[in-house]
Amino acid sequence: MAALLAALTLLCLGLGAWQVERRAWKLELIAAVEARRQAPPAPAPGPGDWRAVTAARDAYRRVRVAGVFDHARATRAQATTALGQGAWLLTPLVTAQGWTVLVNRGFVPAGPAPVSAPAGPVTVTGLLRVTEPKGWFLRPNDPARDRWYSRDVAEIARARGLDRAAPYFIDADATAGRGYPVGGLTVVAFRNTHLVYALTWFALAGLGAWGVWRVLRER
Repeated sequence: MAALLAALTLLCLGLGAWQVERRAWKLELIAAVEARRQAPPAPAPGPGDWRAVTAARDAYRRVRVAGVFDHARATRAQATTALGQGAWLLTPLVTAQGWTVLVNRGFVPAGPAPVSAPAGPVTVTGLLRVTEPKGWFLRPNDPARDRWYSRDVAEIARARGLDRAAPYFIDADATAGRGYPVGGLTVVAFRNTHLVYALTWFALAGLGAWGVWRVLRER
């Protein structure tokens, strides 16, 4: 019994130390993302940089890109926001260099609603977002029925026949004026409960150590 309790104590100590390391990593991640969001916008990565784009380095980085919207190939992906139920309006933006990037222009409500469709060259500033493949749990994307539950860039590009599509999408900033779509609704939140978990594991380790002492004392 003492040996078993000692093993459990060591296990809990290890798990507590792991949660402390995870907390440090999460705090660094939050600080890095906040720095990217506050930095001046950089040019959106072009085809030569696509292989180097990663979530760890580029997610939520402020970028800017110019081009022309292809409104005929826009896609609506289900969304729940502070404005209610609706969809994200993902519109391809064709750049002067010939490659395309999906721009999440913002939220549109369910049902009929007037949606702006700017013509001609535009410049979009927003946050670079990594793709969301396959849909959500128990709700996979269904391209055949044009039902989208996540912003899967590769799947949307195939369904819409987009050439040279970037492997990421851009959440557009809020724009002046009223109407839809409503941009600038990106929620940046990272759950950080590692300290609570660490304290829980260390408390269990303390109970295990007390159990070892109690067993040996009784013996």
